Amino acid sequence: MRKLLVYLKHYKKETVLAPLFKMLEACFELFVPLVMAVIIDRGIGGSNYAAYEAGDMIVGDTYLVLRMGGLLVALGAIGLVCSITAQYYAAKAAVGFSTELKHALFGHIQGLSYTEIDTLGTSTMITRMTSDVNQVQNGVNMVLRLFLRSPFIVFGAMIMAFTIDVKAAFIFVVTIPLLSVVVFGIMMLTMPLYKKVQAGLDSILGATRENLTGARVIRAFNKEQEEIDAFEEKNGALAQMQLFVGKLSALTNPVTFIIVNVATIILLYTGAVRVDEGTITQGQVVALVNYMSQILVELVKLANLIITITKALACANRIQGVFEIHSSMEWSQRREEELKVGANESTKRDAESGNSRNEYAVEFDHVHLTYAGAGGESLSDIDFRVRKGQTVGIIGGTGSGKTSLVNMIPRFYDATQGSVRIDGRSVREYPMEELRKKVKVVPQKAVLFQGTIRDNLLWGKDGATDRELWQALETAQAKEFVEQKEGRLDFHIAQEGRNLSGGQRQRLTIARALVGIPEILILDDSASALDYATDAALRQAIHNMEGETTVFIVSQRASSVRYADIIIVLEDGEAADIGTHEELLERCSVYQEIYYSQYPKTEGVQG
Repeated sequence: MRKLLVYLKHYKKETVLAPLFKMLEACFELFVPLVMAVIIDRGIGGSNYAAYEAGDMIVGDTYLVLRMGGLLVALGAIGLVCSITAQYYAAKAAVGFSTELKHALFGHIQGLSYTEIDTLGTSTMITRMTSDVNQVQNGVNMVLRLFLRSPFIVFGAMIMAFTIDVKAAFIFVVTIPLLSVVVFGIMMLTMPLYKKVQAGLDSILGATRENLTGARVIRAFNKEQEEIDAFEEKNGALAQMQLFVGKLSALTNPVTFIIVNVATIILLYTGAVRVDEGTITQGQVVALVNYMSQILVELVKLANLIITITKALACANRIQGVFEIHSSMEWSQRREEELKVGANESTKRDAESGNSRNEYAVEFDHVHLTYAGAGGESLSDIDFRVRKGQTVGIIGGTGSGKTSLVNMIPRFYDATQGSVRIDGRSVREYPMEELRKKVKVVPQKAVLFQGTIRDNLLWGKDGATDRELWQALETAQAKEFVEQKEGRLDFHIAQEGRNLSGGQRQRLTIARALVGIPEILILDDSASALDYATDAALRQAIHNMEGETTVFIVSQRASSVRYADIIIVLEDGEAADIGTHEELLERCSVYQEIYYSQYPKTEGVQG
């Protein structure tokens, strides 16, 4: 929690003024019992001896009561103003703190590599961005308002009690430590349990997210009841844990009330004896009881504050845990100009030495990949080179490592052995912005964001003209259906593109990558929802694009990779063979099996 307080640095004034005004309110509140004592002793009790000689009219005492009553109203009004001011500053600081914390947390998560995101899990990150941050915000708000005020009232009331009567004040000396033991003891018991509750909330959120995402699959296989049962089991476990923690926390108030009420009874008895002895007055006894009541109220508030702080600390530790996870990838900080200078120097050296390595757009040099926590390698000894402008087909069975291979080109994952180079330079040497400008990826799942078609396409290139957008749509075979939409480029897309068909979503995601004509284009099984004719037209249009775009096509369709310059056949994370369609059809049994499962054998011979 202490490390997160850095996000309060822009709210130093508010963090000082909020508790300061609360302390002022507390000071005014501590004077109230003394004023009440004066009213009772001198205003009301004074009627026995403060009368005029001529009669029973108690003019002076009535005036004192009215004057002291006015003082009480003034103390209440000033306290109210101080309280409202304190709550304003506390709320401003807490909301500002949570805003900056969310920005920082979101930015940190965005900077993590796929490895860390896979390890953390989506549901955990969502919980920490929302529920956990809200709990910490509430904690900051309550601390600024009550953390100093409540102890000040408690110990201030005890000190004021000593000014009235030392013997009676010793009751406060015993009561306050006893109450502190109860409150802080319960806090120590509940703090670790609240951490478990938040972890259980992660699990519930993950299950809910999976069910909402896979609703169609669940219904298609008639698994609704099984999912409901599984959810109820997790939800029941979380409810039981929350009930247990809630019962522990709920002990605070009744135990506190018992202790304070017992102390009040003792105080009344002691006060009655001392009034009878003439040591203290009735007004002073009432003042002592009022101070005890103030302690009761403030300790109840403090107990609730402790519960809130306990939750906030548990959530803050979980948030801090995300901040302490650093990306396993370190990106080069070299500017684009430096990169170009370095590339030119490398080109000169290559030319002088007769080495033409830089004519290759992409090189895999004996690359191995093992995912974090995996038992074995996902890719083993992948070695190939692709010239600029070539089309590369990647084909293989499910789980053969096709997506893993192309994910290493934009550096979503780093090679555990070997190196991946673009334009003769390791991907590790590129700044993130420069590498992502060169490489555009169309993922397996078409992802569109809520907004217009124009908004989604501009992700490919900021400031792209309408002409560039329409050109990209035409290449992606999406121009025709976009022209038919109301508003055309300004047609509103629902979240995840729910108001579009699967094929339309795929074509728009391809168009988004084509805006600006990238140097390297990766189509990761991104035409699976397209018919064969549209798929063929798409590949032809990409082939006819301006510039030397190197294209990687990942597919399980032989027709999609058949006319590629190079075809890489993967099997269990290894390159079974690399060659053209004709070469692989002659010598690669894996490719033959895939191809002949989709086409008649006679066509393969003719191909």
